[in-house]
Amino acid sequence: MPEALVLKVTGALPPGLWTTLREDLSCVFRRDPAARSRIEVLTTYPGVHALMVHRVAHRLWRAGWRYPARLLSFVGRTLTNVDIHPGAAIGRRLFIDHGAGVVIGETAELGDDVTLYHGVTLGGTSWNKGKRHPTLADGVVVGAGAKILGPITVGERVRVGANSVVVKDVPAERTVVGVPGRIVDTRAGNRAAGESLALDHNILPDPVAKSISCLLERIESLERELADLRDAPPPAPSGQCATCSAGDLCCEHEAMH
Repeated sequence: MPEALVLKVTGALPPGLWTTLREDLSCVFRRDPAARSRIEVLTTYPGVHALMVHRVAHRLWRAGWRYPARLLSFVGRTLTNVDIHPGAAIGRRLFIDHGAGVVIGETAELGDDVTLYHGVTLGGTSWNKGKRHPTLADGVVVGAGAKILGPITVGERVRVGANSVVVKDVPAERTVVGVPGRIVDTRAGNRAAGESLALDHNILPDPVAKSISCLLERIESLERELADLRDAPPPAPSGQCATCSAGDLCCEHEAMH
């Protein structure tokens, strides 16, 4: 949860810098089975390096040291290929997996336990000053290459599928996929509070495939109905003899009318 929100909701001070950095380091082992040791994570994970640099740059930014904060952020971006504006408010235990190509804008806000995969963009849709980047609540997981754009809010424990483009608010505990992003289920498949993080992107539903499947079923149903109608004799139009199709001129079959 961002520091300003911590103060507003609880009245308590946020944890110190070293405590936050230790949490950032420890959370990697929960979410990356490839992590083997602290020294390996500390020396070879660009997402961790970028976050450490941002923690310092953000404090400089809030203290009014804007140019040193931007310069430090630029150095971090050069070394890690992760571009985090020093003004972005990031909560505790953020994990940036792989890190390559991640962009987080100035007015973005991220809650606790957020997970971002490579290529994620938290961007703006306006050149106006003020809030123009998204807010991600606690426990959000954003798949590789996804774009979340504009001053929108993504609720708690939302999963955003890879390469999705989200431009509207998303309620808590939903799954979003597609371009533009569409909510494809409600709470099914998402984790409840206190459970392990839901990282199973391989079982995200495919709304396009589902729509095509429904269309194919409808076509098969219509074809069966058409075949049944072809086997039955067609009904005679009104005012026409059903036997000789002579209409009102038919005298031979007049009794049949």
